[in-house]
This record gives sequence, structure tokens and C-alpha cells, in this order.
Amino acid sequence: KTPFFSGLTAMEKKLAEYKCNTNEAIQLKLVRFPEDLEDDNTTFNPEYSHQVFGDDEVAFGYKGLKILLYYIAGNLSTLFRVEYTSKVNEKFDCVEADDVESKIREIIPPGFCTNTDDFVSLLEKEVNFKPFGVLLHTYSIHNEEAGEDITYQIYKADMTCPGFREYHERLQTFLMWFIETASFIDVDDERWNYFLVFEKYNKDGATLFATVGYMTVYNYYVYPDKTRPRVSQMLILPPFQGEGHGAQMLETVHRYYMSSPTVLDITAEDPSENYVKLRDFVLVKLCQDLLCFSPVKLMQGFSQEMVTEAQQKLKINKQHTRRVYEILRLRATNMGDAEQSRSYRLDVKRRLIGPYKKKQRELAKMRRCLRPEEMTNQLNQIDLSLQREQLEESFQQLVSDYRRVLERLAQA
Repeated sequence: KTPFFSGLTAMEKKLAEYKCNTNEAIQLKLVRFPEDLEDDNTTFNPEYSHQVFGDDEVAFGYKGLKILLYYIAGNLSTLFRVEYTSKVNEKFDCVEADDVESKIREIIPPGFCTNTDDFVSLLEKEVNFKPFGVLLHTYSIHNEEAGEDITYQIYKADMTCPGFREYHERLQTFLMWFIETASFIDVDDERWNYFLVFEKYNKDGATLFATVGYMTVYNYYVYPDKTRPRVSQMLILPPFQGEGHGAQMLETVHRYYMSSPTVLDITAEDPSENYVKLRDFVLVKLCQDLLCFSPVKLMQGFSQEMVTEAQQKLKINKQHTRRVYEILRLRATNMGDAEQSRSYRLDVKRRLIGPYKKKQRELAKMRRCLRPEEMTNQLNQIDLSLQREQLEESFQQLVSDYRRVLERLAQA
């Protein structure tokens, strides 16, 4: 038997050489100038590729696999090519290579280029590309590398804008690579709003626009005559991450809806940890000047006045207003003062303990049916000490998140 097994491992070893990590194989670019095509510094890779290539994020059958997905910076016209140094041979190895190309074709819209010359000739027409929709906000950020201020603009678009539907199809392909549970939306539903960020840049004396990121918001109906916009997807493309565009966009979107009397408040669908941090920062920035959040009122505790004012003026819901209150109260509290610090800790823990208490009641109900009385008591004691530990842990984590928000606010 032994020779057979050693043969198998040799074969396995050989086949293992034909496995490629798809997060490394996929090479993305946002191209402004022909020389970007050869410049490795403009390349970036996906964070995720499991939705296209399975949980292992592996493509089988190739050595040196490169999946090139290059986009023109503004209108996102696409170059798609698959390259490799060698491929398994069916006749020889009795195995078939994955059909990488058809997997990618499933998520990118048709009409892409397959050779560089066509792509470069499209690049020359990019000067005609203009952002879609209505301009909502212009801001600039100082760029150390360029040694100058760069201007950005935020637009609100919809499917009636000529060319926007096709552009959005190209744009949404990025979701697959950067949002873990991404899905494409039904663009025929008119309740979607689209917000887009563009960078203005110069090329041969002309002003051009590059896509930076976008957000989709769905307008839910609330009886009898209101809507509740819910942020669905938000993506700042990797070359622009960490520059503050997410905060600019979220604040602009809030301001856009604030002016509408029919909007109740703004929520988010299944927000990521990063989105929650971003939202904390933006909402605290918007709320800090409201009278109901003055230091004196913060020290008196969370109030209905805060809920009402934040909702009416800034379209912020009760749950988010509570977080804003806790963050601003932390700023107003001298944590070195035993009394102030104790009062803050109790206030936050009272909110945190809510879900625990509910769980406790449910457990007690179950146990009454199942166990003798004395046992229930003992178990409750164990639960309580564990609960205190978890509560303290949650509190400490929260305070450190809140402090980061306040640090960012101090620099803003």
C-alpha cells in the first residue's frame, strides 16, 4: 500500500502548486493616466473574495494567476483580463482548472475591454465624464504627498440621470470585494437614493472627476405620511480610505434629510463596527451645539428633551441619541472625581444591564418549570457575578470607544 500513498502525496503536492489565493490574484486599479497601468503603487487588492470564489478564497488550476480588473477613475469603464504562467492540463492531470473568467463575468456588467489599447483609448475620452445628479456639498482636504488642497464633491443621483444606471452597475462590483455580506440592490425600486463622492483633479489643463465612494439609502414608509431613510451600503474605495470622506458623506446625507419635513429619522441596516464609530463621530459633531446637550443638562441625565430635539432638528433616533448623550456626558465629566465618575458609570451601566435583566427574567421563568427552588437561587448567584464581570468589560470597552470619538472631535 505504501507506494500508492507516497504517489498520492506527490500528486497532491503537485496539485497544491496550482492553488492561488484569490485575494492576492485579483488586482484592482483606478486609472487616471496611462502610466498608472504599469505602476504597482496604484494597485490594490480585495479584502474579501469568498462571495465569488467560495469560503477558501482559492482558485485552482493556475500558477502565477493574475485577475486584472482595472477601472477608469471617473466613469469606471473596465478592463478585465486573466493572466497566468501555467495551467493544469486536463489530459495529463485528469483535473480541470476553475473557470475563473465566468465567475468574474457573473458580477461585472458586460461591455468591458479585454485589451489595454482599447482601455487607453477610452481613457482619452474621460475628460467628458461629469458627475451624476445634484451637487450637495464641496469640501477640500490637504494632501501631504501632493503638498496642496484637493477638492471633493458630494452628489445625489438617481436612475433618471442619463448613464447613471450603467455606471452604478460598474460601481457596485466593488462591494463584492470590500463588504463581507454584500448584495446588489434592486435599482428599479424608486425608493433608493444614491450619494456619490468625487475628487476633482487636473489632467493636461482640464478638470476631471474621479470616483471616491458612494452610499445607498432606502426610504422606508412610516404610517401615515413619513419616511425613515435607512443607510444600506457605504463604501469609500481603498485608495481614499482614512482621509475623512466617510464622515463628510454621512454628515452631508444627514443634512440632506434634515431639511425634509417628511423624514422621521435616519437608521442603518446591519451596521459594521467601523460604521458605528463613524456614525458616533458625525452625530456627536452635529449634536454638540444643541442646547439640550449643555454640560449642565448632561449632568442631569438623559432626557426626553434630548430625544425630541435630536429627532426634530437632526433626524437622529432615540437609540443613537442615547449614545450621543453618553459620549458628550463623558466629555463633561471629570473622571478623576470619584463622585462624578461613579455617577457616570452607574448611568451607563443602567442602560447596559437592560438586556441582562430581560435574559434573567426569561431564565427564571424556565427554571421555575424545571428545577427545585434552592438550585435556582444558587444559579442566580453564579449568574450575577459573571454578569458583573461582563458588564464591567462592556463598560470599559464603551468608554475607550467613546474616548476615541472625543479625540477625533477635538482634532476636527
